[in-house]
Amino acid sequence: MKASKPTSPNSLTDVTWRRLFGALDKDGQALNLQIRRMIVHAIETGVLNRNTRLPSTRQLAGLLGIARNTVTAAYQLLIDEGFLVAKERSGIFVAACGVGHATGKEHTDALGDWQSRFAIKPSAMAHISKPRDWLDYPYPFLFGQYDPALFPTNNWREAVRAASSVKEIQGWAGDMIDDDDPDLVEQLRAQVLPRRGIFAGSGEIIVTIGSQQALSMLVQLLVGPKTAAGVEDPGYPDVRNMMRLATSDILGLTLDKHGVVPDERFESRDVAFLTVSHQCPTTAVMPVDRRRLLLETARRSDVLIVEDDYEADLSVESDGDIPSLKSLDTQGRVIYVGSFSKVLAPGLRVGYIVAPPPVIDELRVLRRLMLRHPPTNNQRALANFIALGHYRQHLSRTGTVMLERARLIASLLPDLIPSCKVLRGEGATSFWIEGPPGFDCRRMAEAAREAGVLVEAGEIFFADPAEGHRHFRLGFGSIATHRIEAGLLRLAPVVKAFACRPTAPARHFAGSARVAAMTAL
Repeated sequence: MKASKPTSPNSLTDVTWRRLFGALDKDGQALNLQIRRMIVHAIETGVLNRNTRLPSTRQLAGLLGIARNTVTAAYQLLIDEGFLVAKERSGIFVAACGVGHATGKEHTDALGDWQSRFAIKPSAMAHISKPRDWLDYPYPFLFGQYDPALFPTNNWREAVRAASSVKEIQGWAGDMIDDDDPDLVEQLRAQVLPRRGIFAGSGEIIVTIGSQQALSMLVQLLVGPKTAAGVEDPGYPDVRNMMRLATSDILGLTLDKHGVVPDERFESRDVAFLTVSHQCPTTAVMPVDRRRLLLETARRSDVLIVEDDYEADLSVESDGDIPSLKSLDTQGRVIYVGSFSKVLAPGLRVGYIVAPPPVIDELRVLRRLMLRHPPTNNQRALANFIALGHYRQHLSRTGTVMLERARLIASLLPDLIPSCKVLRGEGATSFWIEGPPGFDCRRMAEAAREAGVLVEAGEIFFADPAEGHRHFRLGFGSIATHRIEAGLLRLAPVVKAFACRPTAPARHFAGSARVAAMTAL
């Protein structure tokens, strides 16, 4: 049998190589990594076959306009990993054989009607929707995203490196079954929770994949088909949707300028999910007297409270001095949910629950049935980040920037959109804005997007979307400070256009006690 003959170096032209590496981004990931990924992908997909000769390091560096050492390092690592082979006096060749493209017959859906087989249909519910390419817009006034310029890149890298030693890897690489990284639990107890006045034992904390999983697990654990559940209206849409999947007995709670009112509606509930520090989406801050009254009412009427403190720790304003509801609770009636998504980065997906040990024990088993435990490498890196003092430094820096942005926006909005009511509770990273009668937030948001400005239409936060057609949310956590004024100047004429020419008959909702009380701030 004859040995396979290496492909001629002329079989792939310079044009072909340029096309293969056409996606190289000199401002993106390290060039060394990009080249390796592109070569591996080309091999695995059959674009580069076994024995194909690659350009010399000098040639490829010249074609791509990069340093020769970068190409040399990429080639050497791929040789070490068996994808390439260096043949003396001949050059660098493809050594591995990829799996190639699938060539079998396309799948046919024999079942056809999947809809009839679904026990639940979450896709039929209304959900918050944000552009996936929000970073490409010049003026992203979005809540819940992050500003890349504020992310503590070097400090985070140090924390990740500290979690990547052989000894550290041995500590987190195993299956934790239903346990959490003890280092992160200790840092939560020592440095994070005390900032909110919460002092918890190790058996009173469970780590989750963001606050979203925390809320979902608590709904599953506490809300059954006959459970009387209370939600804020307007409120966080995902919690309302979770409730709708669990029970038909859902009631929107009364809101005023201080948040939830502990009235008859609240007293009639078995469990209530609340955002007392910054009510979502109005940003109302519940004062301490109201918090104590709420707890007393909950005690008297035997109501459990889930406190979603989604934006804790960032504020450098006076609201940060108000103790959390959990810290005021002497009966174990409040279950606390926290997260690092808003204060650090949403993609980190690390949250936690603080609750009495019996609740945590059940949650551990429930979580185990879902995913056993969140990735422990992320937990350990975050623990290092906190323990090294980086978290405290990040909060101070970011909180100061958020306050600067809030003051800038607050100084500009009254003149730019005088027909609108503007609300922001101290420490919040968004403004809740109400337009005049007939204002169409949905169409306004679409027109603003066409102008390069992203804001969130407010109707999604209401159980009845018609009640929210005049509202929109303007976040400032993801937009650079120097872009705010230009963005608002571009947004203002769009808002004015829809404020001056209503597209639908104005509707008056004064009959709704919840909405009327909320808007009379």
